[in-house]
Amino acid sequence: MPPMIAEAERPSAPMSLQRVLWCGAAVVTLSMGIRHGFGLWLQPITLERGWTRETFAFAMAVQNLAWGVAGPLAGMVADRFGAMRVLLAGGLLYAAGLALMALASTGAGFAASAGVVLGVAQAGTTYAVIYGVIARQVDPARRSWAMGVTAAAGSFGQFVMVPVSSALIGTLGWQAALFVLGAAALLILPLARLLREPPAPAARHAQHQSIGAALREAFGWRSFQLLMAGYFVCGFQVVFIGVHMPSYLKDHGLSPQVATVALMLIGLFNVFGTYAAGSLGQRLAKRHILAAIYLLRSLAIVIFLWAPLTPASVYVFSAAMGLLWLSTVPPTNAVVAQIFGVQYMSMLGGFVFLSHQVGSFMGVWLGGVLYDRTGSYDVVWWIAVALGVFAAIVNLPVRETPIPRPALRAA
Repeated sequence: MPPMIAEAERPSAPMSLQRVLWCGAAVVTLSMGIRHGFGLWLQPITLERGWTRETFAFAMAVQNLAWGVAGPLAGMVADRFGAMRVLLAGGLLYAAGLALMALASTGAGFAASAGVVLGVAQAGTTYAVIYGVIARQVDPARRSWAMGVTAAAGSFGQFVMVPVSSALIGTLGWQAALFVLGAAALLILPLARLLREPPAPAARHAQHQSIGAALREAFGWRSFQLLMAGYFVCGFQVVFIGVHMPSYLKDHGLSPQVATVALMLIGLFNVFGTYAAGSLGQRLAKRHILAAIYLLRSLAIVIFLWAPLTPASVYVFSAAMGLLWLSTVPPTNAVVAQIFGVQYMSMLGGFVFLSHQVGSFMGVWLGGVLYDRTGSYDVVWWIAVALGVFAAIVNLPVRETPIPRPALRAA
């Protein structure tokens, strides 16, 4: 059963559930759908520009790190002034970043555009900001489910946008494809206006903490630290696979179409995995869900590495990983809201996501570095396996009960 939620944490005059879900899901579909296909650009860009894979991987690593660093700030602004302004700025930066990525002719310029600009844009258009709206506007009894629906939308975006990106590259070329996607990112702007939140009563804020007190409380709480450690592993695994698997498959003689179908399957099955994780989070201990996800990821990678590499084995692996891909997102964020309440949900979710993005940086960057050094991705695959076991272990002691605040004053 969900824990009792203080009345002060319930949304006041909330937006309709349908509006929150449809608009939030559409934003995540665009923002996550575009970024999930970036691995398709690795080979055409590096071949035309004469860059190494490490150059491309470094820019993607910077993107993930910039996304993580900007996430807490974007969440802080969204918590204080509402998500709409953050989403508007993020949508504009997303379109600009894709255009600049197409025009970059040096490794430094590519890292600045595809890395810094797009990373900051993603911080303002993805889960931390959207989940803050959900936490504040959706009844706690349906919060985990609603987060699962939104995460599933991001997965559906991957399923839809990966073949779209592949087709655009094939018909228009990689540069024009980026301009088209930049125009598509501008659709976030009208959706942002529909997510404008009603003001919360002053009395509600008076009973809550300052930003500094909230940060000290969260970072001093063991369960928050454990969630961050587990989320580091999530980032390492999914971004390494998402960016480097197309090249891994081509290195082993499989066609680019196999990689495209593989990414599509990850997106398709992730729709079911994230929705299931969000729904199960209403009934089961979320720490057990998270531990199972990380352990099953490691098992899936081991079987994939040991089995003969064929299109069929790739598709089975992609479907299995898809079920586990973003399914960590709803239970992780629901636990944060459950422990600390909703006032600073976007900010605290942003800090947890920062850990995820540090892991993403390491996964995508090490993939490029170790490939260039050894000519193989094998070492990184086995690092991902070991980290999955570690994440399963550290999530088990997480306490999901609301944090006691005996010293909190109403004034």
